[in-house]
Amino acid sequence: MTLSEGATYRRYVALGDSQTEGVGDGDDQHGLIGWADRLATRVAASSPDVLYANLAVRGKLAGQVRAEQLDAALALKPDLATVAAGLNDMIRPGFDAARVAGHLEDMFAALTAAGARVATFTFPDVARMSPLFRPLAPRVLELNALIRAAAARHGVAVADFYPHAAATDPRIWAVDRIHANPEGHARIAGAMAEALGLPGSDRSWSQPLPPRPWSWAHRVRAEAVWLAVFVGPWLLRRLRGRSSGDGRTAKRPTLTPVTT
Repeated sequence: MTLSEGATYRRYVALGDSQTEGVGDGDDQHGLIGWADRLATRVAASSPDVLYANLAVRGKLAGQVRAEQLDAALALKPDLATVAAGLNDMIRPGFDAARVAGHLEDMFAALTAAGARVATFTFPDVARMSPLFRPLAPRVLELNALIRAAAARHGVAVADFYPHAAATDPRIWAVDRIHANPEGHARIAGAMAEALGLPGSDRSWSQPLPPRPWSWAHRVRAEAVWLAVFVGPWLLRRLRGRSSGDGRTAKRPTLTPVTT
C-alpha cells in the first residue's frame, strides 16, 4: 500500500510553469486543460468534494514559482499539492541545478509542513528527443538526482519519467517539443496519480506507443520546422529579455469545484 492509498482530499493546489498550466493541451482561446486538471479529475473520482486551484504560469523559473506562488498556495490550505518547475531554468545559460533544486525543496518543505501531501516529477531523457537537446543531458541527470533526494527528505511522491522511453516519444509531445500534447498530459496525470496511489491508477502511462518507422527525410524536415517555427522565436524573446509569461496570471487562482 502506498502512503496515500485510500486517502481523500479536500483542497488540491498545483504550482508550476507552462506544463502545469496546461500548455499543449487545448489553447488560450478555448481554454487549457493539462495534466494538473486531468489529475484533479482523477482525485475527484475518489474525493468528490475536492476543490482545485491552479497557480501555474508559463515561462516561470523555479525561483519565480517559489516567490510568486508558494505563499498563495499556503493561504489556500491544501491537503494535496503538486510542484513542478525547473525546465525553464535548464534551457537557459548559467543553469545551477543546486539552486533550482533548493527552490523546489523550499516548496516541498513548506507545503509538507503545512500538512499537504505533495507530489512532483523528474524530467525525461531529453537527449532522446533531438540531437540539439543533447547538451542538456547532464543538466537533466543532475537536477533529477537532486529532485529525488529532496523529495525523499520530505516524503514527497515522485513520478519518475527519466527511465521510460515512452516519455520521449515524439507522439506525446507538442510540435514545439517543450510541452506535452493531450496524450502526453494524460500520461503525466496518470504517472502522478500512480505516485500518489490514487484508486484505479496503474503504470499504463509508461507503456510504449505502437512502433512507428521514421524516415531520415521526415526527421530532417521535422528538425528544420522546429528550428524555424519554435527555436528562432524563443531565442528572439530571450534576446529581448521577454518571457512567454509576461503579463499573464494564473488560470485558476482560487479553489473551485472540479467538474467532470
